[in-house]
Amino acid sequence: MRPKASTAPTLLVTGSKGQVGFELRRSLAPLGHVVALDRSRCDLTQPEALRALVRELRPDVIVNPAAYTAVDKAETDAYTAFAVNGVAPGVLAEVARELGSLLVHYSTDYVFDGAGQGMYAETDAVNPQSVYGKSKLAGEQAVAASGAAALVLRTCWVAGAHGGNFAKTMLRLARERDSLRVIADQFGAPTTAALIADVTAQIVARHWLHGRREAFPAGIYHLAAGGETTWHGYASHVIAGAAARGAVLKASAASIEPIPATAYPLPAPRPANSRLDTTRLRDTFDIHLPAWEEGIDLLLDQILS
Repeated sequence: MRPKASTAPTLLVTGSKGQVGFELRRSLAPLGHVVALDRSRCDLTQPEALRALVRELRPDVIVNPAAYTAVDKAETDAYTAFAVNGVAPGVLAEVARELGSLLVHYSTDYVFDGAGQGMYAETDAVNPQSVYGKSKLAGEQAVAASGAAALVLRTCWVAGAHGGNFAKTMLRLARERDSLRVIADQFGAPTTAALIADVTAQIVARHWLHGRREAFPAGIYHLAAGGETTWHGYASHVIAGAAARGAVLKASAASIEPIPATAYPLPAPRPANSRLDTTRLRDTFDIHLPAWEEGIDLLLDQILS
């Protein structure tokens, strides 16, 4: 590990090989010395080793996109899910408080039950229905209990050029099959890892590294792209966009059949409503969140180039 630079802040990024972690390495690089660690160097299932590592590095900012995201597997692997998603964020928060550092942690729409009809605000009651959602809520609660200067960003339907995601799965299936069946009664906003990373970097730079730290507006914020769609609408946009870019596909947007979630049962329940109200984020940090289509179009440009 490189020693901490004397003239530039140190920014620690966990989960550096994940979708968001990969983009954070890019977005945070202009702000200081980024120490990007993957699971082999930063195992979130080992709390004491994690605590010792962060104390050794003494970062000015800790950014934690690392997570246990195997939603269905978590139903039978709750111990690991809670270790990574619940316990580890609390450890990071406790060390951040000791060091006077900022912690940025990411959470999910799965902390809600998805039964609401409108957009979920940060103040709405949480009621996770899956082990994954419960483990992520435990992480939020551990961060809050630590008393650290912490920013918790809840997001949904994450897609990145690096790593696996729904958009890439749809492209693969469209190359293999003449038609697809995709759920059309679950709602959310596809949000790119690049947008999440860019928003994170902007907040860290303006409000922590170059702002009044004692006035940092810590707390939970919703971060999602503008607008809304269904998984079916998302898939249709991806396939149509890929075809327009010259991708050779067997399936077309018109051949995607809309189906109810009940026709595609999974071990872990998914929220029917993943729409997140981002008003608080926009008003507090003066950040513009583009429509989800813009981000997905840029993603298609990257993965199909």
